[in-house]
Amino acid sequence: MAAKETLNFLTANVRVEEVITSDYDCLVIVGTSLSPKSLGKAEAFAASLEAAKKNDKSFDEQRTVITVNDTRVVYSPTGPINRDQDDIRAFSSAAISGVKRALSAGAKKPLVALPKAFEPFTDFNVDAAVVLGALEAIYVPLEIREDVPDKKRKVDRLGFVNFHGDGKRFQYLLNLESGRIACRDIGGSDPERMAPPRVEEYVQELFANSPVSVKVVSNREQLEANYPCFAAVDRCASHVKRHSARMILLEYSEGTPEQCLAFVGKGVTYDTGGADIKAGGHMAGMHRDKCGSAAVAGIFQTLAVTKPKNIKVIGAMCMVRNSVGSDAYVSDELITSRAGVRIRVGNTDAEGRMAMVDALAEMKERIVTEGLQEKAHLFTIATLTGHACIAVGEPFSITLDNGPARSVQASQKLQAAGDQIGDLFEISTLRKEDYDFIVGKSEYEDILQCNNAASSCTPRGHQFPAAFLIRVSGLDKHGKDSSKPLAYSHLDIAASSGPYPGVPSGAPVAALAQKYILPRI
Repeated sequence: MAAKETLNFLTANVRVEEVITSDYDCLVIVGTSLSPKSLGKAEAFAASLEAAKKNDKSFDEQRTVITVNDTRVVYSPTGPINRDQDDIRAFSSAAISGVKRALSAGAKKPLVALPKAFEPFTDFNVDAAVVLGALEAIYVPLEIREDVPDKKRKVDRLGFVNFHGDGKRFQYLLNLESGRIACRDIGGSDPERMAPPRVEEYVQELFANSPVSVKVVSNREQLEANYPCFAAVDRCASHVKRHSARMILLEYSEGTPEQCLAFVGKGVTYDTGGADIKAGGHMAGMHRDKCGSAAVAGIFQTLAVTKPKNIKVIGAMCMVRNSVGSDAYVSDELITSRAGVRIRVGNTDAEGRMAMVDALAEMKERIVTEGLQEKAHLFTIATLTGHACIAVGEPFSITLDNGPARSVQASQKLQAAGDQIGDLFEISTLRKEDYDFIVGKSEYEDILQCNNAASSCTPRGHQFPAAFLIRVSGLDKHGKDSSKPLAYSHLDIAASSGPYPGVPSGAPVAALAQKYILPRI
């Protein structure tokens, strides 16, 4: 399988080196200054770099390729790192640019020299940013790996020198990248290669013989009975076998759980808008509407290979195609959710919240039944709204907390973890107005699913969908006023999932791993 082959490649051919050796055909120096101390084991190249700097005023602003003693050297500067606006991404961006420049120069075995850290950044934060940046630069899309054998690898080997941590820390970064690879594979692949049945195939193979268990619900009657809102979105696509929905349920548990996490991901493999069709060219790129579920798979892949202790994680990948046709669900339909809430459909292009809400209710039920609510935190992850892109812009994810999550500053802590590793969040807030917005407008319904305008044209267009998810899943019965409060955060990754056309970013796998997995290894 192309996925496992790539993951095995990381283990076998990406390594830390103690010295600079002739086993590599290009040295990539990620630089913050040219003092020998900052260059570490690459200090022998300092004089040559200083000479190049004297002859080039733009030396510290762009990549430079020189040859020193028959060694091809790429110098990739970070630029300033001490201004108010500078963050850890200066290092990852320099690593991405440096490795790509080495590849364009013909290198197949680049060795990356990591820089010395400067306050306020720690050695490990800098190392993580550079390593993950370099690994991002060598990612090859799944379809290319499968269909174009001579392009399935950009490098034969990738090395790192000046790494400050131990082998365990380096292996953690490789494990994290393996999760981002799975996320990119699912999120970035086209709507046929990653239609729901083929996502099931990918996930089953990925987690075979691993600590992650996989259960798939595909039977139409079972979907209607257990996930009625999800089944409504699937109704039109269900008549085409290769597009029919899959509810993919994942679980990882190791030791006595001191913490329980639940992740529900939006997995819309293609979004036509449904009966409220995306017109005027707005349908292009909608194969990327599955990046929320892709992130869930990425988190579980990192769990599978890292094997953190004393944690239980459950997940749902809500894989469905929002097709248009004679059996499509339509605005004005009344649907009763798993939690018994009556919904009036307002816009079929608001299918993401429909796809996730019943799985969120199921996760809530499991946690309460198993008595884990005091240790639990639930998440929805979705490319949910265009409003998120307007509100915060690329490349930021948005996090919103319910009352119990806000009381422990969950979003602030997740944002801090993301800041450490370059997977950035902006914090938004749920207000009473968001709950008021979704109240049913007649006695027929409890909740209005959506208004009739695009989210990007609607005030608080990324906030009120979170209120919908809380109310329709029954999580409003587990707020801070409940005897069984449940922490819940909604992550809208519409602005952070990556450029289109282009490769998905893998957000927010790194931030979630930094916050919840790293402390348990």
